[in-house]
Amino acid sequence: MIGQFAQYGIAGVVVVLLILGVIVPKYVMNDLTADRDKWREAFEKEREAQQLTREQLAKDEERGDVAIEQGKTLTALLQGLGHHPELPRSA
Repeated sequence: MIGQFAQYGIAGVVVVLLILGVIVPKYVMNDLTADRDKWREAFEKEREAQQLTREQLAKDEERGDVAIEQGKTLTALLQGLGHHPELPRSA
C-alpha cells in the first residue's frame, strides 16, 4: 500500500504521513491546543483549591490544638482548686 502512494512522489508521501498521523491538519492541531489549554486551566484551578484546603486544614488543626491546651489548663486549674470531675460511668 505504501508503495502505491510512494509512486506519486511528494503528494504520496504527504498522504502516507497523514494516514499514519505523523502530520495533522491545522484544524486538528488547533482543537488539540484548545483542549490542552482547557485542561491546564482546570488543573491550575484545582491546584489552587487544594492549596486553600490545605491552608484551612492547618488553621483548623492549630485551633484544635489551642482548644485542647485550654481544656488541659482548665482541668488542671479545677483540680488544683479541689474539684475532681466525675469519671464516666459504665453501663
